Amino acid sequence: MLLQGFGSLVSYLFLGLLVMSAFALVHAALQREDAFRAADKQTKSFWLIILGVAVAVQALLGGILFLLVGTIATIVYLVDVRPALRLVSGGGRGGGRSSSDGPYGPWNGNR
Repeated sequence: MLLQGFGSLVSYLFLGLLVMSAFALVHAALQREDAFRAADKQTKSFWLIILGVAVAVQALLGGILFLLVGTIATIVYLVDVRPALRLVSGGGRGGGRSSSDGPYGPWNGNR
């Protein structure tokens, strides 16, 4: 009985990682090509191929090694590339605030 519960937990984990990879693939597909160059990252087609292969391998093959490689590629995209694209595209948080602004105003004493 314990093994059945553990098996379903692992399958939910695999499904969550697949959904995360699919989200990264859709996000990369919706970005402009020039944003990748402006952010000094690999090209859009590079990330679409990498993330597409990650999603396909995770969905079809399901081996732990393939899952690990696909998850690492997805995490690199979500942690490194996505924030850089948001900054370049003007979609970063803050809505026009300066880099020296804190949550209640500028750190530099309104200078």
